[in-house]
Amino acid sequence: MLSKELKEMEMNKIIVRKVYPDSPVLVEYETTPYCKTFANIIQAMIDWGKEHRKMIREE
Repeated sequence: MLSKELKEMEMNKIIVRKVYPDSPVLVEYETTPYCKTFANIIQAMIDWGKEHRKMIREE
């Protein structure tokens, strides 16, 4: 599941995958400048979640 999501994000230019041929192999993911263009949207979602956390937990 995680692997599929990472591949989709890479395909959509949200992240970049870097593979280092160490032993064991090291894989890093980094956000792209394109990803940073929706940082305000993500922050708004975080703020909304914090504001409504109590009500959501009560349900």
